[in-house]
Amino acid sequence: MTSQIVIKNCYSVEPDEFLQNPKKEFRARNISKNIRCLVCQNQSIDESSAPLAKDLRILIRKKIKQGNSDEEIYDFLTERYGDFILLNPPFKISTLFLWILPFVFLAVGIFVIFLHNNKSKKLDYNK
Repeated sequence: MTSQIVIKNCYSVEPDEFLQNPKKEFRARNISKNIRCLVCQNQSIDESSAPLAKDLRILIRKKIKQGNSDEEIYDFLTERYGDFILLNPPFKISTLFLWILPFVFLAVGIFVIFLHNNKSKKLDYNK
């Protein structure tokens, strides 16, 4: 009983979602690992058990059955949900802040630490 619970929590893809063709299933899993769950946001739809994630996994498998390429599936999803749905958004002008903002925060943090250390040294010299 507990092993079933552990297995169910490890893999959110339900048995009825699996494709019969192993190559197509492998493609579906790879695409699902790169798509963000819009409910959980810090998980891929492959890991998420949210109903929307399940719907997106089923949609991806349906598109694969219809013969769509991986790029066509990614394009379809980004047209509907924007670049935010990709766990690794592409580098372009509209996503520039996503790529640069962490470095800006890092630089500001280092600058604040530097200022704090300099003030501490000046206070020590004045004593």
